[in-house]
Amino acid sequence: MAKLNENFFNLKKNYLFIDIAKRIKAYTAEHPDAKLIRMGIGDVTQPLAPVVVEAMEKACREMGVKETFRGYEDSGAGYDFLRDAVSDYYKSFGADVPAGEIHISDGAKSDCGNIIDIFGEGNVVLVTDPAYPVYVDSNVMSGNSVLYADSNEENGFAAMPPKDIKADLIYLCSPNNPTGSVYTKAQLKEWVDYALSNDAIIIFDAAYEAFITDAELPRSIYQIEGARKCAIEICSLSKTAGFTGTRCGYTVVPEDIIQKNSKGEDVKIADLWNRRQGSKFNGVSYPVQRGAEAVFTPEGQKQTKATIAYYQENARMIAATCDELGISYTGGINSPYIWLKCPDGMGSWDFFDYLLNEIQVVGTPGAGFGKNGDGWFRLTAFGTHEATAEAMERLKGLLKK
Repeated sequence: MAKLNENFFNLKKNYLFIDIAKRIKAYTAEHPDAKLIRMGIGDVTQPLAPVVVEAMEKACREMGVKETFRGYEDSGAGYDFLRDAVSDYYKSFGADVPAGEIHISDGAKSDCGNIIDIFGEGNVVLVTDPAYPVYVDSNVMSGNSVLYADSNEENGFAAMPPKDIKADLIYLCSPNNPTGSVYTKAQLKEWVDYALSNDAIIIFDAAYEAFITDAELPRSIYQIEGARKCAIEICSLSKTAGFTGTRCGYTVVPEDIIQKNSKGEDVKIADLWNRRQGSKFNGVSYPVQRGAEAVFTPEGQKQTKATIAYYQENARMIAATCDELGISYTGGINSPYIWLKCPDGMGSWDFFDYLLNEIQVVGTPGAGFGKNGDGWFRLTAFGTHEATAEAMERLKGLLKK
């Protein structure tokens, strides 16, 4: 009989978004004519930028010609043209990231889970609470101990290093999913110093960096002194450029991160990641990488920033509604998420059901992101202007009663 990975039995029975889907399915079965407005899952609604589509179409035509057809990409880390483009993008906001340290992936979620492969079982993993579920689930699956740093209303949902925990791995996300909070440079410096003093490694999820408009806020952990010695950064084009259905992202593993093996020998973390990817990943398709390259051209930046501005207007509408209703919230300025406090002391699942049943608006219960999320609720700005405006009118009509 095959042995099972019994760490799976330590996971919560249902994934957050599966629970949400079940409740929506039950409601729509009883109310088939209901006009739902979905503001829960962080999927985008605007199409790929024209410059991206043109690049992908050209690349697809190349794949149909013998002389320009491409099979496997040699390194498995991505084509040089895209790695160079990402490196130049980092330089545009003051982060020095060599192209050789950039590994092209099929998105941030995959690598946030896959990165655990290069670390041994039994690590102490520190996750901020509330947190994106993949950070916790992937470590539980691997048999690691997960501890939490509290993000709450008192600290603006920006947890800082705990004095009483010594961690081996640390997950940070900024702009944060789900809370929309963004770490300052001073706050990230505290985390980097904490990691260095504990010989720990930070896994930094920067999937929403393109939504930062405040020039004083860091868009990469590599804008922080010392981060190259302790931080792996994972990013995605899903929210930056609408690649949720196309799948492309990148992970940066600096050559400067050194850890000891069980024999006391120095090991480059980058070498382990290269080996892992070589064994388990065949790379991102050539047409998709050409499309991703187009994102980082001047015209690509112009077009994708226009789409981000579209979502930022949605965030402004949601935030303005919260202000009008006197609801506390974080996010909405440098983030596509608005993390609001449920009114009248309601639990987050109760508020979910209340909005679904009364005004047919779907959000995400904060309790699904951790214990500090109960009583809070996430709304996304990734809908259309029309749907967002309609949802806010419904919300005002309900909560002003």
